[in-house]
Amino acid sequence: MSDTLDYMITGATGQLGALVLEQLKAAAPDATIGALVRRPDAASALEAQGFTVRMASYDDPAALEAALAGVAKLLLISSSEVGKRAVQHRNVIAAAEKAGVNFVAYTSILNADSSPLTVLPGEHVATEQALEASGLDYALLRNGWYSENYVMGAGAALEHGALIGAAGEGRISSAARADYAAAAVAVLTGETPARGTVYELAGDQSYTLTEFAAALSEIAGKQIPYVNMSEPDYAAALEGAGLPTPVAQMLADSDNGAAQGGLFSDDKTLSGLIGRPTTPWKETLAAGVAVEA
Repeated sequence: MSDTLDYMITGATGQLGALVLEQLKAAAPDATIGALVRRPDAASALEAQGFTVRMASYDDPAALEAALAGVAKLLLISSSEVGKRAVQHRNVIAAAEKAGVNFVAYTSILNADSSPLTVLPGEHVATEQALEASGLDYALLRNGWYSENYVMGAGAALEHGALIGAAGEGRISSAARADYAAAAVAVLTGETPARGTVYELAGDQSYTLTEFAAALSEIAGKQIPYVNMSEPDYAAALEGAGLPTPVAQMLADSDNGAAQGGLFSDDKTLSGLIGRPTTPWKETLAAGVAVEA
């Protein structure tokens, strides 16, 4: 693969990756943009949109090195495979270094090195350390919570007549997934930041799950209370609803971390980076409920 690419986006078929590709194409219409995918069946649709598709799994170092050949700037979107991510990300970083990639932006988690969350941050910190130990120029996009994460539970809350969680009265500064995509595009297309620049990214607005339930009640036209549970009880409830144990434990831990302030930030770096206010969480909630209806 000798073709040069201005940008390469990993996780291109994921929800964040797809938004980044869409926004990057609009922001840099003359740029050569690559999309890294794992499955051949994903290639044709992306190619039809004008993207250069290269195939590699995060688990295949040789394929990664070939896929990253000629890439100037890389967006490493964190893997969805919790528990395997540190190794997978190190594979990408090593391949990027061997391929001569000029700059890497990595989607980490808010306040990764000081977060009270216990499940998610560890692999992000390990990845950040791997980037620092590499010879690559890089920046960290420490993404806060997606508003869509809680909106996904709105349907179940409406069905069962209550929103359950373990976040207590912790405030959550979430933003829409599209806002975080816009931040990635801004960093990729702007002047390359100094090596190791950290962007702590969170929504302009914050809310408690009690406030979230009140907003859901208003939108739905029926009372949906918030029921706070212990972390173990919430994890058990999620498992009972059919979620795999690791996912249930991760979500319960994240709520417990939120109760300790782990998902709150009043830093307006995200809105400053994208040049507009972040998407109001109530707007994302209303759109999500409309889809559920």
